[in-house]
Amino acid sequence: MMERKRIGLVRRGYAAAGGAERYLGRFATALAERGHEVALFASPEWPEGDPQFAEVIRVVGADPISFADNLAKAKPEAHCDLLYSFERVWECDFYRAGDGVHQAWLDRRARFESPWRAWARGMNRKHNQILSLEAKLFSPNSKARIVANSEMVKFEIQSYYGKPYDRIHVVYNGYKPPAIAGDPRSRIRAELGFNDHDVVLLFSGSGWDRKGLRYAIRAANALRADGVRLVVAGRGNPAGMPGGQVRYLGAVKDMPAYYEAADIFILPTLYDPFSNASLEAAAHGLPVVTTTANGFSEVIHHSRGGSVVEDPQDIDALSEGIRRWLPVSRRQKAREELRSWARSFHVRDNVQQTLALLLAH
Repeated sequence: MMERKRIGLVRRGYAAAGGAERYLGRFATALAERGHEVALFASPEWPEGDPQFAEVIRVVGADPISFADNLAKAKPEAHCDLLYSFERVWECDFYRAGDGVHQAWLDRRARFESPWRAWARGMNRKHNQILSLEAKLFSPNSKARIVANSEMVKFEIQSYYGKPYDRIHVVYNGYKPPAIAGDPRSRIRAELGFNDHDVVLLFSGSGWDRKGLRYAIRAANALRADGVRLVVAGRGNPAGMPGGQVRYLGAVKDMPAYYEAADIFILPTLYDPFSNASLEAAAHGLPVVTTTANGFSEVIHHSRGGSVVEDPQDIDALSEGIRRWLPVSRRQKAREELRSWARSFHVRDNVQQTLALLLAH
Protein backbone atom coordinates (compact mmCIF):
# COMPACT_ATOMS: atom_id res chain seq x y z
CA MET A 1 0.00 0.00 0.00
CA MET A 2 1.30 3.47 -0.92
CA GLU A 3 2.25 5.60 2.07
CA ARG A 4 -0.23 8.37 2.67
CA LYS A 5 1.39 11.78 2.51
CA ARG A 6 0.43 15.33 3.29
CA ILE A 7 1.48 17.45 0.33
CA GLY A 8 1.66 21.23 0.38
CA LEU A 9 0.94 23.29 -2.75
CA VAL A 10 1.94 26.95 -3.10
CA ARG A 11 0.21 29.60 -5.20
CA ARG A 12 0.43 33.39 -4.99
CA GLY A 13 -2.50 35.36 -6.39
CA TYR A 14 -5.78 34.10 -7.78
CA ALA A 15 -7.61 34.43 -11.09
CA ALA A 16 -10.94 32.65 -11.43
CA ALA A 17 -10.26 31.81 -15.09
CA GLY A 18 -6.52 31.29 -14.67
CA GLY A 19 -4.88 28.25 -16.22
CA ALA A 20 -2.53 27.77 -13.26
CA GLU A 21 -5.47 27.81 -10.85
CA ARG A 22 -7.37 25.21 -12.90
CA TYR A 23 -4.31 23.00 -13.09
CA LEU A 24 -3.64 23.30 -9.35
CA GLY A 25 -7.25 22.34 -8.63
CA ARG A 26 -7.05 19.27 -10.87
CA PHE A 27 -3.75 18.28 -9.31
CA ALA A 28 -5.09 18.63 -5.76
CA THR A 29 -8.15 16.56 -6.67
CA ALA A 30 -5.92 13.82 -8.11
CA LEU A 31 -3.89 13.76 -4.90
CA ALA A 32 -7.01 13.53 -2.74
CA GLU A 33 -8.45 10.74 -4.89
CA ARG A 34 -5.28 8.74 -4.24
CA GLY A 35 -5.69 9.11 -0.50
CA HIS A 36 -3.25 11.94 0.15
CA GLU A 37 -4.01 15.08 2.11
CA VAL A 38 -3.41 18.46 0.50
CA ALA A 39 -2.48 21.67 2.27
CA LEU A 40 -2.64 24.88 0.27
CA PHE A 41 -0.36 27.85 0.97
CA ALA A 42 -2.12 30.69 -0.83
CA SER A 43 -2.71 34.43 -0.95
CA PRO A 44 -5.65 35.78 1.07
CA GLU A 45 -7.71 36.23 -2.13
CA TRP A 46 -7.87 32.48 -2.76
CA PRO A 47 -11.55 31.54 -2.23
CA GLU A 48 -12.75 29.55 0.74
CA GLY A 49 -14.42 26.18 0.61
CA ASP A 50 -12.39 24.12 -1.90
CA PRO A 51 -13.10 20.58 -0.67
CA GLN A 52 -9.86 19.08 -2.03
CA PHE A 53 -7.79 21.04 0.50
CA ALA A 54 -7.52 19.65 4.03
CA GLU A 55 -6.03 22.93 5.19
CA VAL A 56 -5.53 26.39 3.69
CA ILE A 57 -2.70 28.47 5.13
CA ARG A 58 -2.95 32.14 4.13
CA VAL A 59 0.32 33.79 3.14
CA VAL A 60 0.33 37.53 2.60
CA GLY A 61 2.77 39.23 0.27
CA ALA A 62 2.35 42.21 -2.03
CA ASP A 63 5.39 41.26 -4.06
CA PRO A 64 7.38 38.07 -4.83
CA ILE A 65 9.99 38.54 -2.08
CA SER A 66 7.55 39.35 0.72
CA PHE A 67 5.41 36.35 -0.23
CA ALA A 68 8.48 34.07 -0.23
CA ASP A 69 9.62 35.50 3.12
CA ASN A 70 6.20 34.99 4.71
CA LEU A 71 5.94 31.47 3.33
CA ALA A 72 9.22 30.60 5.04
CA LYS A 73 7.89 32.12 8.30
CA ALA A 74 4.79 29.92 8.03
CA LYS A 75 7.09 26.87 8.40
CA PRO A 76 5.59 24.63 5.70
CA GLU A 77 7.50 21.64 7.06
CA ALA A 78 5.20 21.70 10.10
CA HIS A 79 2.15 21.38 7.86
CA CYS A 80 3.20 18.86 5.20
CA ASP A 81 5.58 16.06 4.26
CA LEU A 82 6.71 17.75 1.05
CA LEU A 83 6.17 21.11 -0.59
CA TYR A 84 5.37 21.56 -4.30
CA SER A 85 5.44 25.22 -5.31
CA PHE A 86 3.86 26.89 -8.31
CA GLU A 87 5.71 30.08 -7.32
CA ARG A 88 9.36 31.07 -7.10
CA VAL A 89 10.13 30.78 -3.38
CA TRP A 90 13.29 30.50 -1.31
CA GLU A 91 13.05 26.77 -0.81
CA CYS A 92 10.73 23.85 -1.54
CA ASP A 93 10.95 20.17 -2.41
CA PHE A 94 9.60 20.60 -5.96
CA TYR A 95 9.04 23.67 -8.09
CA ARG A 96 6.92 23.75 -11.25
CA ALA A 97 8.80 26.04 -13.65
CA GLY A 98 5.73 26.85 -15.71
CA ASP A 99 6.95 30.41 -16.34
CA GLY A 100 10.34 29.27 -17.61
CA VAL A 101 13.55 31.11 -16.76
CA HIS A 102 13.07 34.82 -16.14
CA GLN A 103 16.65 35.73 -16.97
CA ALA A 104 16.35 33.88 -20.29
CA TRP A 105 13.18 35.81 -21.09
CA LEU A 106 14.83 39.15 -20.26
CA ASP A 107 17.80 38.29 -22.47
CA ARG A 108 15.54 37.29 -25.36
CA ARG A 109 13.42 40.40 -24.94
CA ALA A 110 16.48 42.66 -25.03
CA ARG A 111 17.13 41.53 -28.61
CA PHE A 112 13.83 43.08 -29.71
CA GLU A 113 13.94 46.44 -27.93
CA SER A 114 16.11 49.52 -27.56
CA PRO A 115 19.05 49.42 -25.11
CA TRP A 116 17.47 52.04 -22.85
CA ARG A 117 14.35 49.93 -22.40
CA ALA A 118 16.45 46.94 -21.44
CA TRP A 119 18.39 49.13 -18.99
CA ALA A 120 15.17 50.47 -17.44
CA ARG A 121 13.87 46.94 -17.01
CA GLY A 122 17.09 46.02 -15.23
CA MET A 123 16.30 48.71 -12.67
CA ASN A 124 12.79 47.35 -12.10
CA ARG A 125 12.32 46.12 -8.53
CA LYS A 126 9.93 43.30 -9.43
CA HIS A 127 12.28 41.86 -12.04
CA ASN A 128 15.16 41.93 -9.58
CA GLN A 129 13.08 40.19 -6.92
CA ILE A 130 12.13 37.41 -9.33
CA LEU A 131 15.76 36.99 -10.38
CA SER A 132 16.89 36.72 -6.73
CA LEU A 133 14.36 33.99 -6.01
CA GLU A 134 15.17 32.25 -9.27
CA ALA A 135 18.91 32.21 -8.55
CA LYS A 136 18.29 30.62 -5.13
CA LEU A 137 15.79 28.06 -6.36
CA PHE A 138 17.80 27.00 -9.42
CA SER A 139 21.20 26.97 -7.71
CA PRO A 140 23.09 23.65 -7.48
CA ASN A 141 22.92 23.93 -3.68
CA SER A 142 19.12 24.13 -3.50
CA LYS A 143 17.40 20.92 -2.47
CA ALA A 144 14.50 21.70 -4.84
CA ARG A 145 13.81 19.43 -7.76
CA ILE A 146 12.44 21.23 -10.78
CA VAL A 147 9.47 20.17 -12.92
CA ALA A 148 9.99 21.90 -16.29
CA ASN A 149 7.45 21.85 -19.11
CA SER A 150 9.96 21.59 -21.96
CA GLU A 151 13.51 20.54 -22.72
CA MET A 152 14.12 24.17 -23.66
CA VAL A 153 13.44 25.27 -20.09
CA LYS A 154 15.50 22.42 -18.67
CA PHE A 155 18.47 23.50 -20.77
CA GLU A 156 18.05 27.15 -19.75
CA ILE A 157 17.94 26.32 -16.03
CA GLN A 158 21.11 24.28 -16.31
CA SER A 159 22.99 26.71 -18.54
CA TYR A 160 22.08 29.87 -16.59
CA TYR A 161 22.33 28.51 -13.05
CA GLY A 162 24.18 25.20 -13.13
CA LYS A 163 21.36 23.10 -11.73
CA PRO A 164 22.28 19.43 -12.29
CA TYR A 165 20.28 17.80 -15.08
CA ASP A 166 19.23 14.92 -12.85
CA ARG A 167 17.38 17.38 -10.61
CA ILE A 168 15.33 18.81 -13.48
CA HIS A 169 12.44 16.70 -14.80
CA VAL A 170 10.48 17.45 -17.97
CA VAL A 171 6.72 16.91 -17.87
CA TYR A 172 4.94 18.39 -20.87
CA ASN A 173 1.68 20.28 -20.45
CA GLY A 174 -1.59 18.49 -21.10
CA TYR A 175 -5.02 19.37 -22.45
CA LYS A 176 -8.43 17.75 -22.16
CA PRO A 177 -10.52 18.88 -25.14
CA PRO A 178 -14.16 19.50 -24.25
CA ALA A 179 -17.06 17.92 -26.08
CA ILE A 180 -18.10 20.09 -29.02
CA ALA A 181 -21.82 20.53 -29.59
CA GLY A 182 -23.41 21.66 -32.85
CA ASP A 183 -21.43 23.29 -35.65
CA PRO A 184 -19.29 26.03 -34.07
CA ARG A 185 -17.26 26.45 -37.26
CA SER A 186 -20.21 27.67 -39.32
CA ARG A 187 -21.67 29.70 -36.45
CA ILE A 188 -18.47 31.55 -35.55
CA ARG A 189 -17.46 32.22 -39.15
CA ALA A 190 -20.92 33.62 -39.86
CA GLU A 191 -20.69 35.86 -36.80
CA LEU A 192 -17.31 37.14 -37.99
CA GLY A 193 -18.54 37.66 -41.54
CA PHE A 194 -16.15 35.14 -43.11
CA ASN A 195 -17.00 32.73 -45.90
CA ASP A 196 -15.71 29.22 -46.59
CA HIS A 197 -12.96 30.52 -48.88
CA ASP A 198 -11.41 32.78 -46.24
CA VAL A 199 -8.41 31.29 -44.43
CA VAL A 200 -8.90 32.20 -40.77
CA LEU A 201 -5.58 32.70 -38.99
CA LEU A 202 -6.10 32.64 -35.22
CA PHE A 203 -3.87 34.26 -32.59
CA SER A 204 -4.73 33.73 -28.91
CA GLY A 205 -3.24 35.13 -25.74
CA SER A 206 -2.49 38.19 -23.64
CA GLY A 207 0.93 39.80 -23.38
CA TRP A 208 0.90 40.67 -27.07
CA ASP A 209 4.45 42.01 -27.19
CA ARG A 210 5.91 38.81 -25.79
CA LYS A 211 3.74 36.58 -27.93
CA GLY A 212 4.66 38.44 -31.11
CA LEU A 213 1.28 39.71 -32.27
CA ARG A 214 2.86 42.54 -34.30
CA TYR A 215 4.70 39.95 -36.41
CA ALA A 216 1.54 37.91 -36.90
CA ILE A 217 -0.23 41.05 -38.18
CA ARG A 218 2.57 41.83 -40.63
CA ALA A 219 2.59 38.27 -41.94
CA ALA A 220 -1.22 38.29 -42.33
CA ASN A 221 -1.02 41.62 -44.16
CA ALA A 222 1.50 40.10 -46.57
CA LEU A 223 -0.94 37.27 -47.32
CA ARG A 224 -4.11 39.36 -47.55
CA ALA A 225 -4.40 38.70 -51.28
CA ASP A 226 -4.35 34.94 -50.55
CA GLY A 227 -7.52 35.21 -48.47
CA VAL A 228 -5.83 35.15 -45.05
CA ARG A 229 -7.87 36.84 -42.30
CA LEU A 230 -6.36 37.35 -38.84
CA VAL A 231 -8.47 37.02 -35.70
CA VAL A 232 -7.06 37.91 -32.28
CA ALA A 233 -8.49 36.48 -29.05
CA GLY A 234 -7.27 37.92 -25.75
CA ARG A 235 -6.84 41.19 -23.89
CA GLY A 236 -4.48 43.88 -25.13
CA ASN A 237 -4.22 47.35 -26.62
CA PRO A 238 -4.68 47.35 -30.41
CA ALA A 239 -3.41 50.95 -30.53
CA GLY A 240 0.11 49.67 -30.00
CA MET A 241 -0.05 47.24 -32.91
CA PRO A 242 0.63 47.70 -36.66
CA GLY A 243 -2.28 48.60 -38.91
CA GLY A 244 -4.14 46.00 -40.90
CA GLN A 245 -7.52 44.32 -41.22
CA VAL A 246 -7.45 42.47 -37.91
CA ARG A 247 -10.49 41.32 -35.91
CA TYR A 248 -9.89 41.93 -32.19
CA LEU A 249 -12.25 39.83 -30.10
CA GLY A 250 -11.06 40.68 -26.60
CA ALA A 251 -11.32 37.98 -23.93
CA VAL A 252 -13.08 34.90 -25.30
CA LYS A 253 -14.90 32.44 -23.02
CA ASP A 254 -15.49 29.69 -25.56
CA MET A 255 -12.05 29.24 -27.09
CA PRO A 256 -12.73 25.68 -28.34
CA ALA A 257 -15.41 27.06 -30.68
CA TYR A 258 -12.89 29.51 -32.16
CA TYR A 259 -10.30 26.78 -32.59
CA GLU A 260 -12.90 24.79 -34.51
CA ALA A 261 -13.77 27.81 -36.66
CA ALA A 262 -10.17 28.66 -37.55
CA ASP A 263 -7.87 27.14 -40.17
CA ILE A 264 -4.37 27.90 -38.88
CA PHE A 265 -3.02 28.93 -35.47
CA ILE A 266 -0.18 31.46 -35.24
CA LEU A 267 2.05 32.33 -32.28
CA PRO A 268 5.32 34.03 -33.33
CA THR A 269 6.37 34.28 -29.69
CA LEU A 270 9.56 35.80 -28.33
CA TYR A 271 9.44 33.42 -25.35
CA ASP A 272 7.00 30.75 -24.26
CA PRO A 273 8.16 27.82 -22.07
CA PHE A 274 5.41 25.63 -23.58
CA SER A 275 2.40 27.35 -25.07
CA ASN A 276 -0.87 25.83 -23.86
CA ALA A 277 -2.72 27.66 -26.63
CA SER A 278 -0.52 25.97 -29.25
CA LEU A 279 -1.32 22.54 -27.82
CA GLU A 280 -5.02 23.34 -27.60
CA ALA A 281 -5.10 24.55 -31.21
CA ALA A 282 -3.36 21.40 -32.44
CA ALA A 283 -5.79 19.25 -30.43
CA HIS A 284 -8.57 20.90 -32.44
CA GLY A 285 -6.81 20.05 -35.69
CA LEU A 286 -5.09 23.35 -36.48
CA PRO A 287 -1.57 23.52 -37.93
CA VAL A 288 0.56 25.66 -35.63
CA VAL A 289 2.93 28.34 -36.95
CA THR A 290 5.32 29.33 -34.18
CA THR A 291 8.97 29.94 -33.29
CA THR A 292 11.84 27.99 -31.78
CA ALA A 293 11.39 30.16 -28.65
CA ASN A 294 8.19 28.21 -27.92
CA GLY A 295 8.86 24.99 -26.00
CA PHE A 296 5.93 23.46 -27.89
CA SER A 297 8.05 23.64 -31.05
CA GLU A 298 10.21 20.76 -29.81
CA VAL A 299 7.31 18.31 -29.96
CA ILE A 300 5.34 19.51 -32.99
CA HIS A 301 5.81 17.63 -36.24
CA HIS A 302 7.30 20.42 -38.35
CA SER A 303 6.46 18.91 -41.71
CA ARG A 304 3.04 17.50 -40.85
CA GLY A 305 1.78 19.53 -37.91
CA GLY A 306 2.93 23.08 -38.41
CA SER A 307 5.75 25.45 -39.27
CA VAL A 308 8.56 26.58 -36.97
CA VAL A 309 10.66 29.67 -37.68
CA GLU A 310 13.82 30.85 -35.95
CA ASP A 311 13.18 34.60 -35.85
CA PRO A 312 9.68 36.08 -35.37
CA GLN A 313 10.87 39.30 -37.03
CA ASP A 314 11.55 37.39 -40.27
CA ILE A 315 8.19 38.16 -41.87
CA ASP A 316 9.14 36.38 -45.11
CA ALA A 317 9.83 33.14 -43.20
CA LEU A 318 6.70 33.58 -41.11
CA SER A 319 4.58 34.23 -44.19
CA GLU A 320 6.05 31.18 -45.90
CA GLY A 321 5.25 29.10 -42.82
CA ILE A 322 1.60 30.16 -43.14
CA ARG A 323 1.57 29.77 -46.92
CA ARG A 324 2.47 26.07 -46.59
CA TRP A 325 -0.95 25.55 -45.01
CA LEU A 326 -3.08 27.58 -47.40
CA PRO A 327 -4.11 24.63 -49.62
CA VAL A 328 -7.40 23.26 -48.27
CA SER A 329 -6.44 19.69 -49.12
CA ARG A 330 -3.30 19.90 -47.02
CA ARG A 331 -5.14 21.23 -43.98
CA GLN A 332 -7.89 18.64 -44.29
CA LYS A 333 -5.36 15.83 -44.56
CA ALA A 334 -3.51 17.01 -41.45
CA ARG A 335 -6.58 17.83 -39.35
CA GLU A 336 -7.45 14.42 -37.92
CA GLU A 337 -3.82 13.38 -37.57
CA LEU A 338 -3.15 16.54 -35.60
CA ARG A 339 -6.17 15.99 -33.37
CA SER A 340 -5.08 12.45 -32.53
CA TRP A 341 -1.43 13.37 -31.95
CA ALA A 342 -2.02 16.47 -29.81
CA ARG A 343 -4.66 14.78 -27.68
CA SER A 344 -2.05 12.25 -26.57
CA PHE A 345 -0.71 15.13 -24.43
CA HIS A 346 -3.55 14.71 -21.96
CA VAL A 347 -3.78 16.60 -18.68
CA ARG A 348 -4.36 13.21 -17.00
CA ASP A 349 -0.91 12.05 -18.08
CA ASN A 350 0.67 15.31 -16.93
CA VAL A 351 -0.82 14.84 -13.47
CA GLN A 352 0.19 11.17 -13.27
CA GLN A 353 3.78 11.86 -14.32
CA THR A 354 4.10 14.71 -11.83
CA LEU A 355 2.61 12.63 -9.03
CA ALA A 356 5.07 9.84 -9.78
CA LEU A 357 7.97 12.29 -9.39
CA LEU A 358 6.69 13.73 -6.14
CA LEU A 359 5.87 10.44 -4.50
CA ALA A 360 9.14 8.77 -5.51
CA HIS A 361 11.17 11.16 -3.36
